[in-house]
Amino acid sequence: MKTTNFLKIAIMALPLMLASCGSKKKVVEEQKPVVINTGQGEFLTKVSKNAQTTKFITSKVKFSVDAESQSITLTGNLKMKRDDVIRLQLMAFGFVEAARIEFTKDYVLVMDRINKQYLKAPYRQIDFLRNSGLNFYTLQALFWNELFQPNRNTLTAEDMKKFVTNTENEDGIISFEGEKLDYSWLASQSTGLIKMANILYKDRFNGNTQLNWDYINFEKLEDTNKQFPNDMNVVLTTPKKEVKLGIKLNYIKHETDWETRTEVSNKYREVSIDDILRRFMAL
Repeated sequence: MKTTNFLKIAIMALPLMLASCGSKKKVVEEQKPVVINTGQGEFLTKVSKNAQTTKFITSKVKFSVDAESQSITLTGNLKMKRDDVIRLQLMAFGFVEAARIEFTKDYVLVMDRINKQYLKAPYRQIDFLRNSGLNFYTLQALFWNELFQPNRNTLTAEDMKKFVTNTENEDGIISFEGEKLDYSWLASQSTGLIKMANILYKDRFNGNTQLNWDYINFEKLEDTNKQFPNDMNVVLTTPKKEVKLGIKLNYIKHETDWETRTEVSNKYREVSIDDILRRFMAL
């Protein structure tokens, strides 16, 4: 596979992962509160207390993509502001920005700087995000190594009761089941750190799609006592293919002097999500 095609994969891998977890039907059902015992409650509390207190997380990043027995590695930057924006910049040849993916509370922006085109749309206009309950806060929780529930911005005490836990082994399992989507986390009972998050989309006609997000190499953040994973390994498995993404952070900081919104030049051509997905499927 040509290098230019791999750059296209890197540009479009995250939107494709999210699209594959979607459905044209409502996939989140109301769940009855689950009464948890004291041990389970302490475990959930320990996990939730690991939520970050810092407002900003910024880092250099090495971004790897493996697909169809081929791989490519790009460098870039990850910049996040709590409850506001997640930005991933991908560099080609080490110094040219090839793509920018920006999630805000209100919209998703995907910029293909190589081909001078972009997608910008509110979450409600992207079917697979709206119908699957995946919003900015869900994505934030995945990047920030935290628990979440679909269509929830924060987790209340009542929300926590909806989790089901299994603490029989050294690592506990936390789960939340929907009609079409199942969510689960693997966390250390001793530290409460989340080691893995998993989203399973069940389709008995076309086959299941699974998104697995692993967290490795935890270190204390600068000026805080909170642990944060330096490595994140993401695997998307569909009935037809598997895509692996590696996100390796270096020099994690809390930089605040950066613009939290990207202005799109009028030199760029706006395209639809269908255009981007068609380009991906044609590779």
